[in-house]
Amino acid sequence: MDQAQAYEWLATAVAEARAGRAEGGIPIGAALYGADGALLGRGRNRRVQDGDPSMHAETSAFRAAGRQRSYRGTTMVTTLSPCWYCSGLVRQFGISRVVVGDAGTFTGGRDWIAEHGVEVVLLDDPECKAMLRDFIEDAPALWNEDIGID
Repeated sequence: MDQAQAYEWLATAVAEARAGRAEGGIPIGAALYGADGALLGRGRNRRVQDGDPSMHAETSAFRAAGRQRSYRGTTMVTTLSPCWYCSGLVRQFGISRVVVGDAGTFTGGRDWIAEHGVEVVLLDDPECKAMLRDFIEDAPALWNEDIGID
């Protein structure tokens, strides 16, 4: 995948992450792009705002995309490596590629989806890393809740 395109698409996910943080939520954003490059859906982690533990950024973007005949050739762009739950979504529906802004703060199921044929593009974006680092410093208990640590 072209790096310029990956960063352009990541900007959509970053905007969602910022919006989520401004709402008092967890700053993780995502977007789902079609094989033709069209934006199908975008979303952010809304666990706090909606009181819904399943409303991760990737899930939100996937739901916003609506029903598709097939997800082959689509790209999920996310500011943070997808957790196991969202990695399962990627595998279940055959999403072909995942672009990850921050691959160091949290690993999740990133390696697992790659081992099962999903193309993973790691950007190691400084803005994504800083957003999560600042959030974790400000709200460690909420972060631990989000990633499933007691």
